[in-house]
Amino acid sequence: MSELHKFLFDGLPVRGMIVRLTDAWTELLARRAGNTETGPYPGPVSELLGEMAAAAVLMQSNIKFNGALVLQIFGDGPVKLAVAEVQSDLSLRATASVTGELPAQAGLAEMVNAGGAGRCAITLDPKDRLPGQQPYQGVVPLYGDRKEKLGRLSEVLQHYMLQSEQLDTTLVLAANGQVAAGLLIQRMPVKGEGNLAAGAGHGDEDRIGQNEDYNRIATLAASLTREELLTLDVDTILRRLFWEEKLLRFVPQQGQDGPRFACTCSRQRVGTMLRSLGEPEVQSILQERGAIDVGCEYCGQQYHFDAVDAVQLFTAPGQQPPVSSSVQ
Repeated sequence: MSELHKFLFDGLPVRGMIVRLTDAWTELLARRAGNTETGPYPGPVSELLGEMAAAAVLMQSNIKFNGALVLQIFGDGPVKLAVAEVQSDLSLRATASVTGELPAQAGLAEMVNAGGAGRCAITLDPKDRLPGQQPYQGVVPLYGDRKEKLGRLSEVLQHYMLQSEQLDTTLVLAANGQVAAGLLIQRMPVKGEGNLAAGAGHGDEDRIGQNEDYNRIATLAASLTREELLTLDVDTILRRLFWEEKLLRFVPQQGQDGPRFACTCSRQRVGTMLRSLGEPEVQSILQERGAIDVGCEYCGQQYHFDAVDAVQLFTAPGQQPPVSSSVQ
């Protein structure tokens, strides 16, 4: 069962989270593998998408945003776009678009940033938007401060969060065909109402890279290997890394309260998309193909619209013709 664990370091301005996606991750991969048009993801793409899914869960849980957090990686390599989306209830979905061949051991730079145009975007899309309100989006290149190409997703996201939140963050991410997992350690502001040691005169400890407690814990967290993250249970990981620290742990989030696969696609949303194309375009597609079949890239669900369905899309309520027998 997929699970999310949150914890604090007692008396220190440091918090942490561990996510393990098991059934949620294997269901996502199985749906992709069952798609006869696309087939399964290549190994490196599957690992990247698993790391993205784990990271998106950690970031959504960290900010407690009422809406969708969408993590995107896009660029000029064989992987044109990879997306992981997590709702506020921790339901998640993910997909990637791949063109061309990939080396068996391809890394982030080879997959997305081959020509230097790779980008990482994080979008916060509110659940209940106010009139005129737009989603917030932050975009960063897949480069470090010295213009070096970043080879791991964890490095990209650490750099992103350092720029956007101005808080030190350590991420360890890993994925294979059975598990997608991640560990996040973050320094909390020392100063400020409600924060640890507020107003206690800690000075430079509230500056990036200056808090000794965080630096010590981050070094321990960074020692976690990919194999350990994928194979060890959460209790073992925490004992292995932080056996000298006093942790305050929260009740794990599992099952319907934890991370799980779920897709937000629907026939109504597909209909809205078709209406946005305009009636002439829809009729043109029908004349050419006889029907319109739309498949969800996230879950593989197929939506079928015939000529009668198309008429309904562009007919005002109360003037609808009989429902087609082909509606699925």
